[in-house]
Amino acid sequence: MPFAVYVLGLAVFAQGTSEFMLSGLVSSIAADLGVPLSAAGLLTSAFAVGMVIGAPLMALFSRTWPRRRALLFFLAVFVAVHIAGALTPGYGVLLATRFVGAIANAGFWAVALTAAVAMVPDRLKGRATAVVVGGVTIACVVGVPAGAVLGERWGWRAAFWAVAAVSLPAFLAILRSVPGGPRPEAVPAPVSVRDELRVLTGPRLRPTLLTMALVQGATFCAFSYLEPLLTRATGLGAARVPA
Repeated sequence: MPFAVYVLGLAVFAQGTSEFMLSGLVSSIAADLGVPLSAAGLLTSAFAVGMVIGAPLMALFSRTWPRRRALLFFLAVFVAVHIAGALTPGYGVLLATRFVGAIANAGFWAVALTAAVAMVPDRLKGRATAVVVGGVTIACVVGVPAGAVLGERWGWRAAFWAVAAVSLPAFLAILRSVPGGPRPEAVPAPVSVRDELRVLTGPRLRPTLLTMALVQGATFCAFSYLEPLLTRATGLGAARVPA
């Protein structure tokens, strides 16, 4: 398996941690920024909206870019907004960074999966996909509790700094290991945006999208407020939430 595939998995780990870690930080964010708990929960909603909008649009936007350039661009934006989020004293700026970061995350995903399978022979395409997607699994098991620990000990901003710090080695490794030439599947004739987006409204895909939307919506309604639910409803100490 090429080293570059594992590098993409590392970047996805950082992005997955960012996506889910607010479940353990929402109370400290609300207290630090002086906003209601419900407003802090909207930071998760902003990320979700950014992913929904960014996934199809960024895939179209970057479809003719060399893969390395696209990956570096999206990861650089992702790191920049996390640094901005860690530094900002205002809720509005933090909300905007979550939205923009999600768009960059969606763009990275769109390129990373195709890049991973393009770097391996057919017999390893499934394994390469699993390595990249596995970054999210590890983020849920390791990254989210680690973010909660950082938030409990040094404040929620430390978790944002940690995500940016983990992303930087991935950026450098992508620069050195991912092929930088043009995409071999790129074609000179452009495909219209309307034709690309029409796929999302096809009758076979609509039930699947609706089902996934309902499942994810129901999950994150509770998951977004996991930390306050545990501490206020069960009496669990904040220090034990990461466990």
